[in-house]
Amino acid sequence: MKRNEKKIAPHAVYVVEGEGDNAFWTRIGAAFEHQDGKGFNMQLSCLPLNGRLVVREPKADAEAGR
Repeated sequence: MKRNEKKIAPHAVYVVEGEGDNAFWTRIGAAFEHQDGKGFNMQLSCLPLNGRLVVREPKADAEAGR
């Protein structure tokens, strides 16, 4: 990382089963944005058989260690 670059926090990767208030979210990894902002590298701890993958920006609470 260059001296003037800010570190980009990883995005969380979830598998989501169901819809709306009945959806069940399970965190299964992290996604790291490429320096050019045009893609992601993903690190997954498992592969889902059902549901859909969702990548979300980190929440401020997670950055504060809460």
